[in-house]
Amino acid sequence: MRAMRLTALRDMKMFDVPDPQIAQPDELLIRMTRVGVCGSDVHYYTTGRIGVQVVQYPFTVGHECAGVVEAVGSGVTHFKPGDRIAIDPAMPCGACDQCQGGRPHTCRKLRFLGCPGQAEGSLSEYIVMPEGSCFPLKDVSSFELGVLSEPLAIGVYACQLAGELKGKKIGILGCGPIGLSVLMPARHAGAGAVYMTDKIDARLQIAQGCGADWIGNPDTQDVVAQISAAEPLLLDYVFECCGQQDAVDNAIEILAPGGKLVMIGIPEVDRISFQIDKMRRKEICFQNVRRQNECTHKTIDLLESGALNAERMVTHYFPFEDTKAAFDLVAAYQDGVVKAMITFD
Repeated sequence: MRAMRLTALRDMKMFDVPDPQIAQPDELLIRMTRVGVCGSDVHYYTTGRIGVQVVQYPFTVGHECAGVVEAVGSGVTHFKPGDRIAIDPAMPCGACDQCQGGRPHTCRKLRFLGCPGQAEGSLSEYIVMPEGSCFPLKDVSSFELGVLSEPLAIGVYACQLAGELKGKKIGILGCGPIGLSVLMPARHAGAGAVYMTDKIDARLQIAQGCGADWIGNPDTQDVVAQISAAEPLLLDYVFECCGQQDAVDNAIEILAPGGKLVMIGIPEVDRISFQIDKMRRKEICFQNVRRQNECTHKTIDLLESGALNAERMVTHYFPFEDTKAAFDLVAAYQDGVVKAMITFD
């Protein structure tokens, strides 16, 4: 089969590699149909690492994916060849203290698609996944919906971690795929006024179309002053979705006393700082978000019911052979890109 693999910083090439084989009774062989380009994939492409996870070349990234079941192991009970599926890229062990305590997303032995040292990614024609990481798609659902269930599940989980959102005033800093993935479930949960910022005007327009009440570009506006003027008592929750130091600083300024900062963005740097005096005086609560925790099924249900309308997030399509062009586009934030989709058709 063919696999697109990272070969150096900002370089990738197509390889012929052996077809993956079903090795365990609970595994499925899956033919890829769509793969989304995620910001974390681009981190590996541009910097070769995220924290201690360092790429050893060549390596295949990709984890937002959907496909068709080609074969199943002897112990698979819920799928058959021909089924259309979405994939949760996490493969927890199910036995450690974290898994047993309801935290499989922080499994001690977690394997994750496209994560160096854990598992090769989904930018290949076929992959093998355990049944527990696979979710059926209705025949009327698009493969794009299956791909988008992955980032949206993170947004659904982040909203759950934040707390009761009904009627609350919230900020979302970053209007990329993760920011939009927070906006939609936050609106579904009954959030009040939603303020969103981004440095790319095209993304701001998409956010407004998806339900943001106010949008602002921190490169051309004093977003802190404008949000503070609109909301003198400030905001209840702020979701940081871009991994930028200036966004973290803005979050502390626009949060009300007793508010919560929910950190989802992945910084490219090893350290960020906080205005600790302001955090302390306001008694700001800080919540990290680690991917998603058992929210994929719920997210697919919301998508298939029409409660979340996410397909407008997909702005660009690329054939599998042109994956590098997709990564270059996303890395440079060109042409108003939000979500680039790789197709295998």
